[in-house]
Amino acid sequence: MLLAIVGGALIGVSASLYWTFNGRIAGISGIVSGALLQAGQERWVRVLFLLGLFAAGLVFSRFTERVPAPGLPLLPLAMAGLLVGFGTRMGGGCTSGHGVCGLSRLSLRSMVAVLTFMLTAAIAVFVVRHVLKLWLPS
Repeated sequence: MLLAIVGGALIGVSASLYWTFNGRIAGISGIVSGALLQAGQERWVRVLFLLGLFAAGLVFSRFTERVPAPGLPLLPLAMAGLLVGFGTRMGGGCTSGHGVCGLSRLSLRSMVAVLTFMLTAAIAVFVVRHVLKLWLPS
């Protein structure tokens, strides 16, 4: 519980700092897209932000002696991640951009997006667990 609170606080602080110093929303799909497609200083700011995310995971695993391990093979997870990334760019934003940054700015568009994300997730869980009767590791 404490780790979740600290993690949430760190996400909020990092999003606020990114906004303060760059004037941009810390939506991960937009940051990844810019890191891949842009040039110059803007690209390096995004690359450094992404490296910071990776480093934070390493620090977490080092100090907590926990290494998050997926319950599924990495190839399907990587493919799913790529599909989610393409979908978020096509849809105009990701959960981090809308959920953390958009809701904190009281954006109506973000409120609708987050409700859509949550409803879709609830339906997907219901279908996988109760209709298809698949019990995936949690």
